[in-house]
Amino acid sequence: MDSVRSDRNGGSSRIPVALKILIAGGFGAGKTTMVGSVSEIRPLQTEEVLTGAEGADDVSGVEGKTTTTVTMDFGRITITEDLQLYLFGTPGQDRFWFLWDELSQGALGAVVLADTRRLADCFPSIDYFEQRGTPFVVAVNCFDTQHRFAPEAVARALDLDPGVPVVLFDARDQVAARNVLIELVEYVARRQLTSAGRR
Repeated sequence: MDSVRSDRNGGSSRIPVALKILIAGGFGAGKTTMVGSVSEIRPLQTEEVLTGAEGADDVSGVEGKTTTTVTMDFGRITITEDLQLYLFGTPGQDRFWFLWDELSQGALGAVVLADTRRLADCFPSIDYFEQRGTPFVVAVNCFDTQHRFAPEAVARALDLDPGVPVVLFDARDQVAARNVLIELVEYVARRQLTSAGRR
């Protein structure tokens, strides 16, 4: 899995494994914020001002939101010297869903962001990954003024399969966002071990 290359001085240096992770969820759940907070490079963002056209953008619950992702967000984080994660934040609105199939190709797994103010908005993301067999974790973005629900309550409300991790975090916090990504990688590894043990 590890790649090794020689440097100019005759030594060797590791080439880290790069894994693709999707950051998904409903409109205004915090996808752009999460990618921006955890990325070690300046994230690529495709934010545009909301149209204001009636019916185009439902901002109930997120009335302060003025922009939206129209293509993707992109960032990178190094977990260890042998492992880097490339993060692709998906657009959250229905009219941009045609981009999801392209973005999801080759993805190791996904983080589905849930906002308890608009919990139903993450159902399409969950359905998408369940139908394709893509491993995912649900990360509940805890906003300062919102009531916090236990992970078990969120899992029941979303009717998740047993074992799908649900974590509480703040998308603005770099360490918390990093821990969500580590949780996903560990979950994928557990699934692969379980699958291998059944063969």
